[in-house]
Amino acid sequence: KVEKSKAGRPIAVALLMLVLAFTGLRAAAQEPVVLTLPDALNYALKANQNVRKAKLDVENSQYRIDEVRSRALPQISGSGSLTYNPLLQQSALPNIFGPNPNPDETILVSFGQKWGANAGIALSQNLFDKSVLTGLKAARTTEEFYRLNAQLTEEQIIEQVATYYYQLLVQREQLTVVDSTIANTTKVQQILKGQYDNGLARKIDVDRISVAISNLQASRQQLLNGIAIMENSLKFYMGMPVQTPIEIPAVAKGTIVPQAVLLSDSLDLSTRTELRLLERQEELLQYQKEAYKSEYYPSLSLSSNYSYQGIGNKVPVFKGKSQGVNWFDAASVSLNLRIPIFNGFATRSRIRQADVSIEKLKEDISLTESSLNLAFENAKTQINNNLITLNSQQRNVELAQEIFFNTQNNYNNGLASLTDLLDAENALTEAQNNYSTALLQYRLAE
Repeated sequence: KVEKSKAGRPIAVALLMLVLAFTGLRAAAQEPVVLTLPDALNYALKANQNVRKAKLDVENSQYRIDEVRSRALPQISGSGSLTYNPLLQQSALPNIFGPNPNPDETILVSFGQKWGANAGIALSQNLFDKSVLTGLKAARTTEEFYRLNAQLTEEQIIEQVATYYYQLLVQREQLTVVDSTIANTTKVQQILKGQYDNGLARKIDVDRISVAISNLQASRQQLLNGIAIMENSLKFYMGMPVQTPIEIPAVAKGTIVPQAVLLSDSLDLSTRTELRLLERQEELLQYQKEAYKSEYYPSLSLSSNYSYQGIGNKVPVFKGKSQGVNWFDAASVSLNLRIPIFNGFATRSRIRQADVSIEKLKEDISLTESSLNLAFENAKTQINNNLITLNSQQRNVELAQEIFFNTQNNYNNGLASLTDLLDAENALTEAQNNYSTALLQYRLAE
Protein backbone atom coordinates (compact mmCIF):
# COMPACT_ATOMS: atom_id res chain seq x y z
CA LYS A 1 0.00 0.00 0.00
CA VAL A 2 2.86 2.41 0.80
CA GLU A 3 4.51 1.76 -2.55
CA LYS A 4 1.23 2.25 -4.37
CA SER A 5 0.65 5.55 -2.54
CA LYS A 6 4.15 6.79 -3.38
CA ALA A 7 3.65 5.86 -7.01
CA GLY A 8 0.42 7.83 -7.18
CA ARG A 9 1.93 11.04 -5.81
CA PRO A 10 3.71 12.08 -9.05
CA ILE A 11 0.46 11.61 -10.96
CA ALA A 12 -1.46 13.79 -8.48
CA VAL A 13 1.24 16.45 -8.60
CA ALA A 14 1.21 16.40 -12.41
CA LEU A 15 -2.58 16.74 -12.47
CA LEU A 16 -2.41 19.65 -10.02
CA MET A 17 0.21 21.37 -12.17
CA LEU A 18 -1.96 20.89 -15.24
CA VAL A 19 -4.96 22.42 -13.47
CA LEU A 20 -2.89 25.40 -12.30
CA ALA A 21 -1.40 25.85 -15.75
CA PHE A 22 -4.86 25.74 -17.34
CA THR A 23 -6.16 28.29 -14.83
CA GLY A 24 -3.18 30.53 -15.53
CA LEU A 25 -3.74 30.27 -19.27
CA ARG A 26 -7.39 31.20 -18.84
CA ALA A 27 -6.45 34.22 -16.75
CA ALA A 28 -3.81 35.24 -19.26
CA ALA A 29 -6.24 34.76 -22.11
CA GLN A 30 -8.75 37.21 -20.60
CA GLU A 31 -8.65 40.14 -22.94
CA PRO A 32 -8.74 43.63 -21.38
CA VAL A 33 -11.88 45.66 -21.95
CA VAL A 34 -11.18 48.66 -24.16
CA LEU A 35 -12.93 51.65 -22.62
CA THR A 36 -13.54 54.92 -24.38
CA LEU A 37 -15.20 57.62 -22.31
CA PRO A 38 -18.68 57.00 -23.83
CA ASP A 39 -18.26 53.26 -23.17
CA ALA A 40 -17.33 53.92 -19.55
CA LEU A 41 -20.30 56.24 -19.04
CA ASN A 42 -22.81 53.88 -20.66
CA TYR A 43 -21.50 51.00 -18.56
CA ALA A 44 -21.74 53.07 -15.36
CA LEU A 45 -25.33 54.13 -16.07
CA LYS A 46 -26.31 50.47 -16.27
CA ALA A 47 -24.10 48.82 -13.64
CA ASN A 48 -23.49 51.41 -10.92
CA GLN A 49 -25.26 50.36 -7.73
CA ASN A 50 -26.44 53.87 -6.81
CA VAL A 51 -28.01 54.32 -10.23
CA ARG A 52 -29.82 51.01 -9.94
CA LYS A 53 -31.02 51.88 -6.43
CA ALA A 54 -32.37 55.21 -7.70
CA LYS A 55 -34.30 53.37 -10.44
CA LEU A 56 -35.73 51.03 -7.83
CA ASP A 57 -36.88 54.07 -5.84
CA VAL A 58 -38.74 55.28 -8.93
CA GLU A 59 -40.42 51.89 -9.25
CA ASN A 60 -41.24 51.87 -5.54
CA SER A 61 -42.85 55.33 -5.77
CA GLN A 62 -45.56 53.88 -8.02
CA TYR A 63 -46.35 51.31 -5.37
CA ARG A 64 -46.66 54.10 -2.83
CA ILE A 65 -49.22 55.81 -5.04
CA ASP A 66 -51.16 52.55 -5.17
CA GLU A 67 -50.98 52.32 -1.39
CA VAL A 68 -52.41 55.82 -0.90
CA ARG A 69 -55.06 55.24 -3.57
CA SER A 70 -56.21 52.15 -1.69
CA ARG A 71 -57.49 54.39 1.13
CA ALA A 72 -60.08 55.80 -1.28
CA LEU A 73 -61.29 52.35 -2.37
CA PRO A 74 -63.75 50.07 -0.53
CA GLN A 75 -62.28 48.03 2.31
CA ILE A 76 -63.77 44.52 2.56
CA SER A 77 -62.90 41.94 5.18
CA GLY A 78 -64.26 38.57 6.23
CA SER A 79 -64.21 36.92 9.64
CA GLY A 80 -65.13 33.64 11.24
CA SER A 81 -64.93 32.09 14.69
CA LEU A 82 -65.82 28.94 16.60
CA THR A 83 -66.09 29.30 20.40
CA TYR A 84 -66.44 26.65 23.11
CA ASN A 85 -67.37 27.70 26.67
CA PRO A 86 -66.54 24.89 29.10
CA LEU A 87 -67.75 27.07 32.00
CA LEU A 88 -70.63 29.45 31.37
CA GLN A 89 -70.82 32.76 33.17
CA GLN A 90 -73.32 32.65 36.05
CA SER A 91 -75.33 35.57 37.35
CA ALA A 92 -77.02 35.97 40.76
CA LEU A 93 -80.75 36.60 40.44
CA PRO A 94 -83.66 36.68 42.90
CA ASN A 95 -85.68 33.46 42.92
CA ILE A 96 -88.78 34.64 41.11
CA PHE A 97 -88.93 31.68 38.77
CA GLY A 98 -90.38 28.23 39.20
CA PRO A 99 -93.30 26.87 41.21
CA ASN A 100 -92.06 28.23 44.56
CA PRO A 101 -90.73 31.76 43.96
CA ASN A 102 -88.99 33.50 46.84
CA PRO A 103 -87.65 36.98 46.06
CA ASP A 104 -85.58 36.96 49.20
CA GLU A 105 -83.66 33.94 47.93
CA THR A 106 -80.77 34.30 45.46
CA ILE A 107 -80.14 31.73 42.78
CA LEU A 108 -77.26 31.39 40.23
CA VAL A 109 -78.34 31.20 36.63
CA SER A 110 -76.02 30.38 33.69
CA PHE A 111 -76.45 32.45 30.55
CA GLY A 112 -75.34 31.42 27.07
CA GLN A 113 -74.61 28.16 25.29
CA LYS A 114 -71.65 25.84 25.28
CA TRP A 115 -70.90 26.39 21.59
CA GLY A 116 -71.00 29.39 19.30
CA ALA A 117 -70.10 29.91 15.65
CA ASN A 118 -69.96 33.08 13.65
CA ALA A 119 -69.15 33.99 10.05
CA GLY A 120 -69.38 37.50 8.71
CA ILE A 121 -68.30 40.06 6.14
CA ALA A 122 -67.71 43.79 6.65
CA LEU A 123 -67.42 46.65 4.19
CA SER A 124 -66.33 50.26 4.73
CA GLN A 125 -65.98 53.15 2.30
CA ASN A 126 -64.52 56.61 2.84
CA LEU A 127 -66.97 59.19 1.51
CA PHE A 128 -64.94 62.26 2.50
CA ASP A 129 -61.46 62.35 4.01
CA LYS A 130 -59.31 65.31 3.09
CA SER A 131 -56.12 63.54 4.17
CA VAL A 132 -56.71 60.91 1.45
CA LEU A 133 -56.98 63.58 -1.27
CA THR A 134 -53.84 65.32 0.01
CA GLY A 135 -52.01 62.00 0.17
CA LEU A 136 -52.79 61.26 -3.49
CA LYS A 137 -51.33 64.61 -4.58
CA ALA A 138 -48.26 64.06 -2.41
CA ALA A 139 -47.76 60.55 -3.80
CA ARG A 140 -47.65 61.85 -7.38
CA THR A 141 -45.14 64.51 -6.37
CA THR A 142 -43.11 61.79 -4.61
CA GLU A 143 -42.90 59.86 -7.88
CA GLU A 144 -41.59 62.96 -9.66
CA PHE A 145 -39.16 63.55 -6.79
CA TYR A 146 -37.63 60.11 -7.19
CA ARG A 147 -37.43 60.50 -10.97
CA LEU A 148 -35.45 63.71 -10.50
CA ASN A 149 -33.32 61.99 -7.86
CA ALA A 150 -32.53 59.20 -10.31
CA GLN A 151 -31.58 61.80 -12.93
CA LEU A 152 -29.34 63.62 -10.45
CA THR A 153 -27.70 60.34 -9.46
CA GLU A 154 -26.90 59.62 -13.11
CA GLU A 155 -25.44 63.11 -13.55
CA GLN A 156 -23.25 62.67 -10.46
CA ILE A 157 -22.04 59.26 -11.66
CA ILE A 158 -21.23 60.75 -15.08
CA GLU A 159 -19.20 63.48 -13.38
CA GLN A 160 -17.32 61.03 -11.13
CA VAL A 161 -16.55 58.56 -13.93
CA ALA A 162 -15.46 61.33 -16.34
CA THR A 163 -13.23 62.89 -13.66
CA TYR A 164 -11.44 59.61 -12.93
CA TYR A 165 -11.22 58.86 -16.64
CA TYR A 166 -9.48 62.17 -17.40
CA GLN A 167 -7.20 61.80 -14.39
CA LEU A 168 -6.28 58.33 -15.62
CA LEU A 169 -5.49 59.78 -19.06
CA VAL A 170 -3.16 62.34 -17.51
CA GLN A 171 -1.43 59.65 -15.43
CA ARG A 172 -0.87 57.59 -18.57
CA GLU A 173 0.39 60.66 -20.44
CA GLN A 174 2.84 61.32 -17.64
CA LEU A 175 3.96 57.69 -17.81
CA THR A 176 4.59 58.12 -21.55
CA VAL A 177 6.65 61.23 -20.83
CA VAL A 178 8.71 59.41 -18.19
CA ASP A 179 9.27 56.42 -20.51
CA SER A 180 10.48 58.77 -23.23
CA THR A 181 12.79 60.53 -20.78
CA ILE A 182 14.17 57.20 -19.54
CA ALA A 183 14.84 56.13 -23.14
CA ASN A 184 16.67 59.38 -23.95
CA THR A 185 18.65 59.30 -20.71
CA THR A 186 19.61 55.66 -21.30
CA LYS A 187 21.02 56.59 -24.72
CA VAL A 188 23.08 59.34 -23.09
CA GLN A 189 24.23 56.84 -20.46
CA GLN A 190 25.45 54.46 -23.15
CA ILE A 191 27.34 57.24 -24.89
CA LEU A 192 28.82 58.41 -21.60
CA LYS A 193 29.83 54.88 -20.65
CA GLY A 194 31.63 54.48 -23.98
CA GLN A 195 33.43 57.77 -23.37
CA TYR A 196 34.37 56.66 -19.87
CA ASP A 197 35.73 53.35 -21.19
CA ASN A 198 37.91 55.36 -23.59
CA GLY A 199 39.04 57.69 -20.84
CA LEU A 200 37.07 60.69 -22.20
CA ALA A 201 34.59 61.01 -19.30
CA ARG A 202 34.69 61.07 -15.55
CA LYS A 203 33.31 58.33 -13.30
CA ILE A 204 31.31 60.86 -11.32
CA ASP A 205 29.39 61.74 -14.48
CA VAL A 206 28.63 58.07 -15.08
CA ASP A 207 27.38 57.74 -11.49
CA ARG A 208 25.27 60.89 -11.71
CA ILE A 209 23.45 59.74 -14.81
CA SER A 210 22.90 56.31 -13.22
CA VAL A 211 21.32 58.04 -10.23
CA ALA A 212 19.15 60.10 -12.60
CA ILE A 213 17.91 56.94 -14.33
CA SER A 214 17.20 55.27 -10.97
CA ASN A 215 15.16 58.29 -9.90
CA LEU A 216 13.23 58.21 -13.17
CA GLN A 217 12.51 54.52 -12.73
CA ALA A 218 11.29 55.16 -9.17
CA SER A 219 8.99 57.90 -10.50
CA ARG A 220 7.76 55.50 -13.15
CA GLN A 221 6.91 52.89 -10.53
CA GLN A 222 5.00 55.48 -8.51
CA LEU A 223 3.06 56.42 -11.63
CA LEU A 224 2.27 52.74 -12.29
CA ASN A 225 0.95 52.40 -8.74
CA GLY A 226 -1.12 55.55 -9.17
CA ILE A 227 -2.52 54.28 -12.48
CA ALA A 228 -3.50 50.95 -10.90
CA ILE A 229 -5.28 52.74 -8.03
CA MET A 230 -6.97 55.13 -10.46
CA GLU A 231 -8.14 52.24 -12.66
CA ASN A 232 -9.63 50.48 -9.62
CA SER A 233 -11.43 53.67 -8.60
CA LEU A 234 -12.77 54.10 -12.11
CA LYS A 235 -14.05 50.52 -12.20
CA PHE A 236 -15.61 50.96 -8.75
CA TYR A 237 -17.64 54.01 -9.80
CA MET A 238 -18.59 52.26 -13.03
CA GLY A 239 -19.88 49.25 -11.11
CA MET A 240 -17.40 47.00 -12.93
CA PRO A 241 -15.67 44.13 -11.09
CA VAL A 242 -12.28 45.37 -9.90
CA GLN A 243 -10.61 42.20 -11.23
CA THR A 244 -11.62 43.03 -14.83
CA PRO A 245 -8.60 44.26 -16.84
CA ILE A 246 -9.25 47.46 -18.79
CA GLU A 247 -7.42 49.36 -21.49
CA ILE A 248 -7.77 53.10 -21.95
CA PRO A 249 -7.01 54.12 -25.55
CA ALA A 250 -4.78 57.14 -26.00
CA VAL A 251 -6.57 60.36 -26.90
CA ALA A 252 -5.00 62.52 -29.57
CA LYS A 253 -4.41 65.96 -28.12
CA GLY A 254 -5.57 67.46 -31.39
CA THR A 255 -9.10 66.22 -30.69
CA ILE A 256 -9.35 68.59 -27.71
CA VAL A 257 -10.20 72.01 -29.08
CA PRO A 258 -10.34 74.46 -26.16
CA GLN A 259 -12.81 77.32 -26.51
CA ALA A 260 -13.14 80.45 -24.45
CA VAL A 261 -16.27 81.29 -22.43
CA LEU A 262 -17.75 84.77 -22.49
CA LEU A 263 -17.57 86.48 -19.12
CA SER A 264 -21.17 87.60 -19.61
CA ASP A 265 -22.42 84.00 -19.76
CA SER A 266 -24.67 83.10 -16.83
CA LEU A 267 -26.12 79.91 -15.41
CA ASP A 268 -29.77 79.04 -16.01
CA LEU A 269 -30.63 77.69 -12.57
CA SER A 270 -34.04 76.44 -13.72
CA THR A 271 -32.32 73.68 -15.70
CA ARG A 272 -30.28 72.40 -12.77
CA THR A 273 -31.51 69.06 -11.44
CA GLU A 274 -30.30 69.90 -7.92
CA LEU A 275 -32.70 72.83 -7.65
CA ARG A 276 -35.60 71.04 -9.33
CA LEU A 277 -35.16 68.24 -6.80
CA LEU A 278 -35.24 70.71 -3.89
CA GLU A 279 -38.37 72.34 -5.34
CA ARG A 280 -40.13 68.99 -5.40
CA GLN A 281 -39.01 68.42 -1.84
CA GLU A 282 -40.50 71.78 -0.85
CA GLU A 283 -43.74 70.79 -2.55
CA LEU A 284 -43.79 67.56 -0.55
CA LEU A 285 -43.34 69.52 2.67
CA GLN A 286 -46.27 71.74 1.68
CA TYR A 287 -48.40 68.63 1.19
CA GLN A 288 -47.24 67.36 4.55
CA LYS A 289 -48.45 70.62 6.08
CA GLU A 290 -51.79 70.24 4.28
CA ALA A 291 -52.08 66.70 5.63
CA TYR A 292 -51.68 68.06 9.16
CA LYS A 293 -54.31 70.74 8.47
CA SER A 294 -56.73 68.06 7.23
CA GLU A 295 -56.89 66.79 10.81
CA TYR A 296 -59.16 69.78 11.51
CA TYR A 297 -61.68 68.62 8.89
CA PRO A 298 -64.50 66.17 9.61
CA SER A 299 -64.51 62.81 7.87
CA LEU A 300 -67.48 60.82 6.60
CA SER A 301 -67.57 57.10 5.92
CA LEU A 302 -70.06 54.35 5.19
CA SER A 303 -69.83 50.92 6.77
CA SER A 304 -71.91 47.75 6.69
CA ASN A 305 -71.59 44.20 7.91
CA TYR A 306 -73.43 40.91 7.68
CA SER A 307 -72.99 37.90 9.95
CA TYR A 308 -74.45 34.41 10.29
CA GLN A 309 -74.31 32.88 13.76
CA GLY A 310 -75.09 29.57 15.35
CA ILE A 311 -75.27 28.79 19.10
CA GLY A 312 -76.15 25.66 21.05
CA ASN A 313 -74.90 23.09 23.50
CA LYS A 314 -73.50 21.00 20.66
CA VAL A 315 -70.96 21.83 17.97
CA PRO A 316 -72.95 24.20 15.71
CA VAL A 317 -70.85 23.48 12.64
CA PHE A 318 -72.11 19.91 12.41
CA LYS A 319 -75.48 20.14 14.17
CA GLY A 320 -78.70 21.81 12.97
CA LYS A 321 -81.81 23.21 14.61
CA SER A 322 -83.24 19.71 15.09
CA GLN A 323 -80.28 18.98 17.42
CA GLY A 324 -80.78 22.07 19.54
CA VAL A 325 -78.51 24.45 17.61
CA ASN A 326 -80.06 27.75 16.55
CA TRP A 327 -78.83 29.59 13.48
CA PHE A 328 -79.67 33.20 12.63
CA ASP A 329 -78.25 36.08 10.66
CA ALA A 330 -77.76 39.79 11.32
CA ALA A 331 -76.91 42.81 9.19
CA SER A 332 -76.30 46.52 9.73
CA VAL A 333 -75.52 49.65 7.68
CA SER A 334 -74.14 52.80 9.27
CA LEU A 335 -73.10 56.26 8.20
CA ASN A 336 -70.20 57.49 10.34
CA LEU A 337 -69.30 61.13 10.88
CA ARG A 338 -66.16 62.06 12.80
CA ILE A 339 -65.74 65.67 13.92
CA PRO A 340 -62.41 66.59 15.58
CA ILE A 341 -62.90 68.98 18.49
CA PHE A 342 -59.75 69.16 20.61
CA ASN A 343 -56.54 67.10 20.67
CA GLY A 344 -54.39 69.14 23.01
CA PHE A 345 -52.97 71.42 20.29
CA ALA A 346 -51.11 68.45 18.76
CA THR A 347 -52.20 69.38 15.21
CA ARG A 348 -51.16 72.99 15.68
CA SER A 349 -47.70 71.84 16.85
CA ARG A 350 -47.27 69.59 13.82
CA ILE A 351 -48.24 72.43 11.47
CA ARG A 352 -45.69 74.74 13.07
CA GLN A 353 -43.01 72.05 12.77
CA ALA A 354 -43.87 71.75 9.07
CA ASP A 355 -43.46 75.53 8.70
CA VAL A 356 -39.99 75.34 10.23
CA SER A 357 -39.03 72.49 7.88
CA ILE A 358 -40.20 74.54 4.88
CA GLU A 359 -38.17 77.57 6.01
CA LYS A 360 -35.07 75.39 6.47
CA LEU A 361 -35.50 73.96 2.98
CA LYS A 362 -35.76 77.48 1.54
CA GLU A 363 -32.37 78.20 3.09
CA ASP A 364 -31.02 75.03 1.47
CA ILE A 365 -32.37 76.21 -1.89
CA SER A 366 -30.69 79.60 -1.44
CA LEU A 367 -27.41 77.92 -0.48
CA THR A 368 -27.60 75.57 -3.46
CA GLU A 369 -28.22 78.47 -5.84
CA SER A 370 -25.17 80.27 -4.44
CA SER A 371 -22.96 77.18 -4.65
CA LEU A 372 -24.05 76.45 -8.24
CA ASN A 373 -23.34 80.03 -9.30
CA LEU A 374 -19.98 79.87 -7.54
CA ALA A 375 -19.05 76.60 -9.28
CA PHE A 376 -20.13 78.00 -12.65
CA GLU A 377 -18.13 81.22 -12.25
CA ASN A 378 -15.07 79.31 -11.05
CA ALA A 379 -15.30 76.89 -13.96
CA LYS A 380 -15.69 79.78 -16.39
CA THR A 381 -12.62 81.48 -14.94
CA GLN A 382 -10.72 78.21 -14.94
CA ILE A 383 -11.49 77.58 -18.62
CA ASN A 384 -10.29 81.02 -19.69
CA ASN A 385 -7.19 80.78 -17.52
CA ASN A 386 -6.44 77.31 -18.83
CA LEU A 387 -6.58 78.61 -22.39
CA ILE A 388 -3.77 81.00 -21.52
CA THR A 389 -1.92 78.24 -19.69
CA LEU A 390 -2.33 75.80 -22.57
CA ASN A 391 -0.94 78.23 -25.13
CA SER A 392 1.95 79.06 -22.82
CA GLN A 393 2.68 75.42 -21.98
CA GLN A 394 2.54 74.39 -25.63
CA ARG A 395 5.21 76.98 -26.46
CA ASN A 396 7.17 75.84 -23.41
CA VAL A 397 7.10 72.22 -24.58
CA GLU A 398 8.32 73.16 -28.07
CA LEU A 399 11.02 75.39 -26.61
CA ALA A 400 12.08 72.77 -24.04
CA GLN A 401 12.36 70.13 -26.77
CA GLU A 402 14.54 72.43 -28.86
CA ILE A 403 16.75 73.25 -25.87
CA PHE A 404 17.08 69.59 -24.93
CA PHE A 405 18.11 68.45 -28.44
CA ASN A 406 20.58 71.33 -28.77
CA THR A 407 22.04 70.62 -25.33
CA GLN A 408 22.28 66.93 -26.17
CA ASN A 409 24.20 67.71 -29.37
CA ASN A 410 26.48 70.13 -27.51
CA TYR A 411 27.10 67.53 -24.82
CA ASN A 412 27.98 64.90 -27.44
CA ASN A 413 30.44 67.38 -28.95
CA GLY A 414 31.90 68.31 -25.59
CA LEU A 415 30.38 71.82 -25.58
CA ALA A 416 27.96 71.32 -22.65
CA SER A 417 28.24 69.70 -19.23
CA LEU A 418 26.24 66.77 -17.94
CA THR A 419 24.48 69.12 -15.52
CA ASP A 420 23.25 71.23 -18.44
CA LEU A 421 21.95 68.11 -20.16
CA LEU A 422 20.09 66.82 -17.08
CA ASP A 423 18.63 70.26 -16.40
CA ALA A 424 17.35 70.49 -19.97
CA GLU A 425 15.88 67.01 -19.69
CA ASN A 426 14.10 67.85 -16.41
CA ALA A 427 12.75 71.07 -17.91
CA LEU A 428 11.33 69.15 -20.87
CA THR A 429 9.66 66.57 -18.60
CA GLU A 430 8.14 69.29 -16.41
CA ALA A 431 6.84 71.22 -19.44
CA GLN A 432 5.19 68.11 -20.89
CA ASN A 433 3.56 67.23 -17.56
CA ASN A 434 2.32 70.79 -17.10
CA TYR A 435 0.75 70.72 -20.56
CA SER A 436 -1.05 67.43 -19.78
CA THR A 437 -2.30 68.79 -16.45
CA ALA A 438 -3.59 71.96 -18.14
CA LEU A 439 -5.55 69.83 -20.63
CA LEU A 440 -7.10 67.87 -17.77
CA GLN A 441 -8.07 71.02 -15.88
CA TYR A 442 -9.69 72.40 -19.02
CA ARG A 443 -11.74 69.23 -19.52
CA LEU A 444 -12.87 69.17 -15.88
CA ALA A 445 -13.88 72.84 -15.98
CA GLU A 446 -15.70 72.26 -19.27
